[in-house]
Amino acid sequence: MREDAPDSPSPGFSGRRLITQGSRFEAEIGYSRAVVDGRWIFVSGTTGYDYASMTLADGVVAQCRQTLANIAAALAEAGASFDDALRVHYYLLDAAEFPPCFPLLRAAFARSRPAATMLVVAGLADPAMRIEIELTARRPG
Repeated sequence: MREDAPDSPSPGFSGRRLITQGSRFEAEIGYSRAVVDGRWIFVSGTTGYDYASMTLADGVVAQCRQTLANIAAALAEAGASFDDALRVHYYLLDAAEFPPCFPLLRAAFARSRPAATMLVVAGLADPAMRIEIELTARRPG
């Protein structure tokens, strides 16, 4: 996990900090894995792509597990955890693939129980991707 400006806010944005996970899409498209603004943390739509091995696991459960690991890393970099989650959006290609993810999601969000929405979408950035999760959190303070 790297920050664009480790000890200072983003240029021109007082109190705002950008967090990246090194995805080539972050630079190509112009976004951050997460943006920290004061106590607020906005985590971009995140998939199960493993940036350490540069691979995408097969199956929605394995991808959900890695997606949550990617989000947990971004939250930790921002000084927060899943316990600080307030809102989560789930994007899946098939509604039938959501229930197998419930145990992982329940474990991650057991304490925070954020407001949540699940949407079935026509596709994600890569046809092999089965789930994408977007999250908003607020750091303790």
